[in-house]
Amino acid sequence: MKIDVLTLFPGMFAGPLDQSIVGRAREQGVLDLRIHNLRDFTHNRHKTVDDKPFGGGPGMLMKPEPIFEAVECLRQPDTRVILLCPAGRLFQQCIARELAVLPHLLLICGSYEGVDERVREHLVDDELSIGDYVLTNGALPAMVIVDVVARLLPGALGDDSSARDESFSAGWLEYPQYTRPAQFRGWKVPDVLLSGHHAAISLWRAEQAQQRTRQRRPDLMGPPGSEPGD
Repeated sequence: MKIDVLTLFPGMFAGPLDQSIVGRAREQGVLDLRIHNLRDFTHNRHKTVDDKPFGGGPGMLMKPEPIFEAVECLRQPDTRVILLCPAGRLFQQCIARELAVLPHLLLICGSYEGVDERVREHLVDDELSIGDYVLTNGALPAMVIVDVVARLLPGALGDDSSARDESFSAGWLEYPQYTRPAQFRGWKVPDVLLSGHHAAISLWRAEQAQQRTRQRRPDLMGPPGSEPGD
């Protein structure tokens, strides 16, 4: 998969996306990630990317010209262009799975008071937000989306089943996990996990996942008797 990111702050991406699973996915050729400075698509000596909003108001808006030029330079026939902004639909694991099967994503990081509305109307295919709060700019949301999508790519994890058996992948929060030692400071691992009885373990894990979800995230449960995600 290829992901291009347009940002005014490319230095923010150095480090987080060079490490761990994303870093390994890039090294192995599973993910082709490229960060682009939006100012490189301007044509004046000040590299101007923002201006005052028509009609007045506080702050500055990102100008349409460099964004259009950058997208038109990088976009391919199969590209999904996504604007990261507070007004976008809430990013969730199900959306990550949709994006992970696409060949090319182009993420536009919003900044300042936002972007010229013509970018929304005539350029982007989708708008995403990672939560109901305001960040300084769209760099952190872009990193979150890259991280979540990258770990779903075939070959990104040591065991691809890991991405299928974790929180939100099945609709529930993940069940409790334990490792050695079997006893620690008097706290014991549940006997069922030491039994070797795989059917009993599977049942215990399903029950624990539902219980944890009901206690911590009842909004994920749906109506009584429904399956997660219904």
